[in-house]
Amino acid sequence: MGNTLRCANRHSFDIARQGYVSLLRAATAFTGDTPAMVEARAAFLGAGHYAPIERALATVQPGPGCVVDVGAGIGHYLARVLDARPDRVGIALDAAKPALRRAAKHARVGAVLADAWQPLPIRTGSVGLALNVFAPRNPAELHRVLHPEGRLVVVAPTGHHLAALVSTVDMVTVAADKREQVAARLAPGFEPETEVVCEFELVLSHRDAAALVGMGPTAFHADADTIAARVAVLPEPVAVTASVIVSSFRPVPSPPADR
Repeated sequence: MGNTLRCANRHSFDIARQGYVSLLRAATAFTGDTPAMVEARAAFLGAGHYAPIERALATVQPGPGCVVDVGAGIGHYLARVLDARPDRVGIALDAAKPALRRAAKHARVGAVLADAWQPLPIRTGSVGLALNVFAPRNPAELHRVLHPEGRLVVVAPTGHHLAALVSTVDMVTVAADKREQVAARLAPGFEPETEVVCEFELVLSHRDAAALVGMGPTAFHADADTIAARVAVLPEPVAVTASVIVSSFRPVPSPPADR
């Protein structure tokens, strides 16, 4: 019983020995981060390089309900938010099993294998704060699970993010109108509430710079050795600017259904 979840319809879901549970509602070809990407992410974030982003997330006041991170990866940002709010519990949703094994280690995090593009395995209106950090977002499902007084916080890169690395190591580029794309995709279910440009300088060793590149989408197209070789041509330490927008959104009440 202790290793199984059961729903009201008498379906049962086994909890893996690594601490996560699969609640995928349908088969998916999307598997999320690879083990190498997970290791790179744990090394880079664990060194505190993105602490300014963590602090910005921790300042957002949640509404009633739990904290959910959609596309949580290793659960690093969710853990930092929960550390600042000891009265809350969290759910880490991700499609990568290696990442969820790490996310499940936090005492107040439930790690759930799920696809962000499918219906989320979360009760309607039960979420006080939804985090979406460098991850895909499903506006309709995010709106459904949020409490009417809840908040959605999106962290998205600006066109200046890691610009000094982009051309040298052939990183995936960010659209110049990324901010507008995010807002347009979330409308009309959400209205903007606050927006903070979080920009800070990083001074990285070659090892940390390679981890930074290796934890992102570039790693789907280049292996760790290739990334390390590209980074090695840069002067050490590597100076680069991180530039993201931390935006909070309030859910707009849904219009009544047509009769």
